[in-house]
Amino acid sequence: MADAVSGGAPPAPPRELIAAPHPDAAPLPRAAEHPSGVRVLRGVPYREVPGSRPLELDLWLPPAASPARPAPLVVFVHGGGWRRGRRDDMGLRLREWEPGPFERIAAAGLAVACVDYRLSGEAVFPAQTDDLRAALRWLALRGPAAGVDAGRFVVWGESAGGHLASLLALDRTAPRAAGAVVWYAPGDLTAPRGGPDPRRPDSPEALLLGGAPAALPERAREASPLAHVHAGAPPFLLLHGAGDTMVDPSHSTSLAAALREAGVPVELETVPGADHVWYGLGDAEVEDLFARSLRFAARLLATADGSRA
Repeated sequence: MADAVSGGAPPAPPRELIAAPHPDAAPLPRAAEHPSGVRVLRGVPYREVPGSRPLELDLWLPPAASPARPAPLVVFVHGGGWRRGRRDDMGLRLREWEPGPFERIAAAGLAVACVDYRLSGEAVFPAQTDDLRAALRWLALRGPAAGVDAGRFVVWGESAGGHLASLLALDRTAPRAAGAVVWYAPGDLTAPRGGPDPRRPDSPEALLLGGAPAALPERAREASPLAHVHAGAPPFLLLHGAGDTMVDPSHSTSLAAALREAGVPVELETVPGADHVWYGLGDAEVEDLFARSLRFAARLLATADGSRA
C-alpha cells in the first residue's frame, strides 16, 4: 500500500534512514578559512569499516585551489607507534607552531590530507595500509570537487606514519605516489635494530603484526618497506636523527642503500644531535628540516603530471 502521507512508495525502514550517508556521497563539510586564505575541512569521513569507528581525514586547501585549478596533494600519515596518535599531529616539536605545519604546506600551494588509520589496538596489519589505500581512492573520487588533484600526490609520514608512508610509496598496486618524505621511520620489522626489542610480544611491532615478528616472519617481511624496494619506486627523502633511541638510524640507512641499489633517487640525512621526533634540536634546525621536506615535495609535485595514478 502506498504511503498515506506522500502518496508515493512506502517509506524506507528506519534502519536505512538513520545511517549517516556513505562517505562516497555525503556532503562535504563547510570549510573554515584562516587569515592566510588557507581553508580546512575537518573530520571528513572517507571510509566505513563494519564494527569500527568511521575513518576521517582533514583536508587543507591552498587559497587558490578550486575545481578549475586543483592543487597537488600531500598525504600525511601520523606517528604514535601504530598504537596511538592523531591525524593532525606532525610530532612533538611542531605542535606549538603558529601557523601550524599543515597550514604552512597549504599556504605554499599544496593541499594536505591528514588521514586516520586503524591503530594496532583496533586491527592488525595490513589494516593500516588498507585504510590509506581507501583514503587515496576517496580523494580521487571526491577531491576534484574540493579543488584537489589526487593524481599528483606525495606521501609524508613521521615515525610509525613514515613506515606506513614508505609502504604506500613502494606499493605497486596502489595509486602511485610522486615521492615520499619519511622522518625517522622503521624500515625493517624482521630483526632487532636497537630501540625496543621487536621480539617481545608486547613491542609496538608485535602489537601491529598480531604477534612477535620472530613468530610471524612472513607478516613481518610483508610489513617491512625494505622488502618492497623496486626499480620503479618514486624518489624518497629520508631524514633520521643520528642519536635516535627509539628507531635506530640503520632503518633509514638500510632503506636508502636498497633504494640506491635499485636505481631509485633517494636523499638521506642522519641529523647530528637529534633523537626521535627531533628531540634535542634547536627550533631553527627543526624549521630547516621541515622547509627541506616541503621543498622536496613541492619540487616533485611541480613536475608530476598525474599519469602515475
